[in-house]
Amino acid sequence: MIEDRVAVAMSGGVDSSTAAAILKDQGYDLVGFSMQLWDQNRDHTGAGKPGSSRCCSLEDIYDARSVASRLGFPYYVVNFQKEFERRVVRSFIEKYRDGYTPSPCVLCNSHLKFDHLMRMAEEVNASRVATGHYARVTRDVETGRHLLLRAKDRNKDQSYYLFELTQEQLAKAMFPLGELSKAQVRQIARRYDLDVAEKPESQEICFIPDGDYAGFIERHYDDVVGKAEGEDPFPGGDIIDREGRVLGKHSGIHRYTIGQRRGLGIASPAPLYVIDLRPDKRQVVVGSRTELGRASCTVIEPNWISVPKPHKTLRITAKIRSRHPDAPATADLLEDGSVHVKFDNPQPAVSPGQAC
Repeated sequence: MIEDRVAVAMSGGVDSSTAAAILKDQGYDLVGFSMQLWDQNRDHTGAGKPGSSRCCSLEDIYDARSVASRLGFPYYVVNFQKEFERRVVRSFIEKYRDGYTPSPCVLCNSHLKFDHLMRMAEEVNASRVATGHYARVTRDVETGRHLLLRAKDRNKDQSYYLFELTQEQLAKAMFPLGELSKAQVRQIARRYDLDVAEKPESQEICFIPDGDYAGFIERHYDDVVGKAEGEDPFPGGDIIDREGRVLGKHSGIHRYTIGQRRGLGIASPAPLYVIDLRPDKRQVVVGSRTELGRASCTVIEPNWISVPKPHKTLRITAKIRSRHPDAPATADLLEDGSVHVKFDNPQPAVSPGQAC
């Protein structure tokens, strides 16, 4: 391995481009990689035209290649579309159909992007890997553990999406933007005269161009999961209240998530929210905002980063969504290895399938 060589993931956006510029300025020998994960030509609007791109478009590839050329380092595009479809997109579709609200960005980061980036780093003799995530990593000199830290700019912090990274991955990871704000990142991009300095950022899941999750799932169920003869993969059912009274009808569980308020199609004098999904009974349960609160949740696949697996109750703060404020709680390790998280105060819209 070449000690100062870094494999840097490049999406074509301002964050990964600026991360590369910072590392180049610090004297690192860079090799850039873009991962082709989803073919945007598979998505079309109602007019039959491709939807607006947010991932893996020719424009993004062109922008990433231009940045690498301007900064003077080699750049490669690698195709992982089949694996991305199998490991991320299929899981996303099946989970939504089964009443969960999955976190595809967590799955993609830990089980696809970092795995492959580390393998590609080995192929070019790079000792480290870098991305444009807003996060930080350090090492505890007393325990030897590598620690995942939140970004200095809490408004941009992306550590929530990286919690599954292993000690091996964290040991090689570099996050050059962890100490910076978005405004500082754009300022640096302008200083290097990068064409992507003003490029807008996406807030949506990268492989869904229009943000219409239900539409995406319906369009791609047959070609990703497989067509089931004589079976409707999205059966309709009843919308009920907690007492079981039928308030309306729905056209598929996949169209609803816990906490949802809009698009229920129910006339009510007070706002109603989705408080539970029962796919086995094809039921969507709605209720008032106060009924959204949950006192606890179970984390089924914990990753112990900063501490060894505990054998006693821990006092923690828990974040149930990336933009949700930390909530004081206790954590107890269960016999099957999962963790029971009990909040000091009930949390709104705790959604099965999400990360905590």
